[in-house]
Amino acid sequence: MTDTAQKAIRAFLEQTRDEQVRFLAELVKVPSDNPPGDCAPHAERAAALLEAMGLTVERHPVPAELVRANGMISATNLIVRRRFGDGPTVALNAHGDVVPPGEGWSRDPYGAEVVDGWMYGRGVAVSKSDFVTYAYALLALEKAGLDRGTVELHLTYDEEAGGEIGPKWLLDEGLTKPDFAIAAGFSYGVVTAHNGCLHLEVEVTGKSAHAALPMTGIDALEATTAILGALYEHRKGYADTVSAVGGIGSPQLTVGLIKGGINTNVVPDRVTLRLDRRMIPEEAPETVEADLRAVIADAATAFPKARVEVRRILLARPLTPLPGTDRLAAVLCAHASRVMGEPVETKGVPLYTDARHYSDAGVPIALFGAGPHTIEEANAHRADERLPLSDLFKATEVVALSLLEVLGEG
Repeated sequence: MTDTAQKAIRAFLEQTRDEQVRFLAELVKVPSDNPPGDCAPHAERAAALLEAMGLTVERHPVPAELVRANGMISATNLIVRRRFGDGPTVALNAHGDVVPPGEGWSRDPYGAEVVDGWMYGRGVAVSKSDFVTYAYALLALEKAGLDRGTVELHLTYDEEAGGEIGPKWLLDEGLTKPDFAIAAGFSYGVVTAHNGCLHLEVEVTGKSAHAALPMTGIDALEATTAILGALYEHRKGYADTVSAVGGIGSPQLTVGLIKGGINTNVVPDRVTLRLDRRMIPEEAPETVEADLRAVIADAATAFPKARVEVRRILLARPLTPLPGTDRLAAVLCAHASRVMGEPVETKGVPLYTDARHYSDAGVPIALFGAGPHTIEEANAHRADERLPLSDLFKATEVVALSLLEVLGEG
């Protein structure tokens, strides 16, 4: 890695800052809320903008039936490939679908307004900003004259719906086979591990009856209450288990959705609940699921007339480092520490991301991208989501210099 190449990268990125801001603003201005998940229009706009920069964009529409099966309306994933020469392939993944804005905004969630150096808008931090980070890092490498390896942009559209038809679909379909990957993250940490997640749906079926004669029915809510009590009691033990990975903490269990009953004066014949179980990297998902099913089954034995069914809705395995992850992370940390002006280290986060799909496919991956120190500071998934533009510029430089080093070494 030569000083000349580094200087070329910095000069190009300095000269194109206004372009980067305009690109991000255009991405924010096109809604891509998921749900409802009608994301193909955003993908087409992003593709057109990338093509205007001189990049070749592959459009990969996900089959309609598969989109519907994943609770969405439309999804088109984008791949940009730039082969510089022999050597490894590094994929850069960011997702363009976002959570709906919700209430409480002080600014237009699709306005991309810039105030005191911060851009506001839904998705500006998670993770439309990294469309910009990765695209301009790629363009900077072209200006620097890189002559080794391949860089791919994977711009996908289903992270907020579970991530099954984004990177996973691209990998399963054989559309890409990278040697390393970097996924969207924040600028002040390099994430190499994160939680997994298990969603279970529990349906308790009883028999309706008039409230004047409840003994003639089977109260599904009563049985459900016992199951809930058992789950909450089981949850108390999680605090005793703490991940060895910094930033992860303990396992978590949340019952986030309950529905059921017919009317106030009717014995409820059916109650459904959904639970979210966050798994630390040290846990085996199969064991976690078996334990929860056992807790539910044991609680249900007190109500033999009620029927209890448990269905798995989602299984996202934890992200753990693979051979090669440490080297990639070390390069990112070194450049980020210098550019950000403070120590940037590897860490884990207590959530799950699309990065797991690359890891599951045997691809070493780390998360790094544009953003402030924390998701709270960015108001991620909350009203007034925002991004400091200075961090956008710095993160782009970090990614470009890291790719130059990784690919330059072969």
